[in-house]
Amino acid sequence: MADWSVSLHNSIHAIPATEWDACAGVDNPFVSHAFLSALEDSGSVRKETGWLPQHVSLHAPDGQLAATCPAYIKGHSWGEYVFDQGWARAFETAGGRYYPKLQIAVPFTPAPGPRLLTRPDAPAETQAVMADALRQICHDTGLSSAHVTFCTERESNVLAERGWLPRLGLQYHWHNQNYACFDDFLETLSSRKRKAIRRERRDANAAGLSFHTLRGSDITPEDWQAFYTFYQNTIDKKWGNAYLTPDFFPLLSERLQDRVVLMTARHEGTPVAAALNLLGGDTLYGRNWGCVGNWPFLHFELCYYRAIDFAIAHGLKRVEAGAQGEHKIQRGYLPALTHSAHWLENPSLRNGVGAFLQAERPAILAEAEALNVLSPYRQGET
Repeated sequence: MADWSVSLHNSIHAIPATEWDACAGVDNPFVSHAFLSALEDSGSVRKETGWLPQHVSLHAPDGQLAATCPAYIKGHSWGEYVFDQGWARAFETAGGRYYPKLQIAVPFTPAPGPRLLTRPDAPAETQAVMADALRQICHDTGLSSAHVTFCTERESNVLAERGWLPRLGLQYHWHNQNYACFDDFLETLSSRKRKAIRRERRDANAAGLSFHTLRGSDITPEDWQAFYTFYQNTIDKKWGNAYLTPDFFPLLSERLQDRVVLMTARHEGTPVAAALNLLGGDTLYGRNWGCVGNWPFLHFELCYYRAIDFAIAHGLKRVEAGAQGEHKIQRGYLPALTHSAHWLENPSLRNGVGAFLQAERPAILAEAEALNVLSPYRQGET
């Protein structure tokens, strides 16, 4: 790392938006300065919630900003979706101190994308230098570990080459095969699955609801107020924590504008449900959803089928519907591998976790293969 310089920043605003976004690119909204600053400025991400911003910037020998990372010092493992609590328990049972740790991630967001954000014209070795820099930060600050979660496969490979431990996960994504309309997509499914989806859509649309897709300035403060009620209702049902504050969603809308896509359902003019999506370069990302009342198949209609409608209408390649949920397979969302990489300072812990991940990897691959057998598509079509 001779002649390279690394800095830590306790606010995203310490790095100008133009410089950050020159590294982040435009395809993935979650690593944009706008999204990350909305998390901080709304109070959703701060020391008191256990997410202390500690963003990393890396300058090349010529002095130019070559790369950045969205990074946080964590005192817990909540809101990450790549689970390491078992590692923490094992280390602390043996007398170690797992927390605090360094998390290179987008808070509360299991959306794959770049994490070692690199300028297109940066030196070829930039990501390898960043991988070593993150390890050095752990060593110099006494942090137990560093975790790069939901990164790209290429980044995972770079990190693995520098001694990090790669890990696989599973999500469910829908892929657009140049469909002209929803019925084109349905025609690629088996007869039984096609009929089931048509029945679900028919019942959802026969419940006396009106559906609306809103973007950017079309979303009013009243829409966000209603959405926050839905969001809290979903959190309560899952016995979770409401990480995002009421101020986050209007800030997000203000800063990302038309990249925010809110799909709503109303009954007699009153909002009863909504699904929040973000628009990337070629992908629609489903994020949060909620409702009040009981409506048949409304979750599938708002979160899955209308997302597919939107993707087809706008020529998008994919819909990524977030973490978990094997029920998505029957609705055209197939298993997709996700990637993370982990550095653990303690050699004994690193060896133990490495052995665990070596055993876990073939199990994840086997699970993905087994789940693909459940595909609703006719043989030869994906």
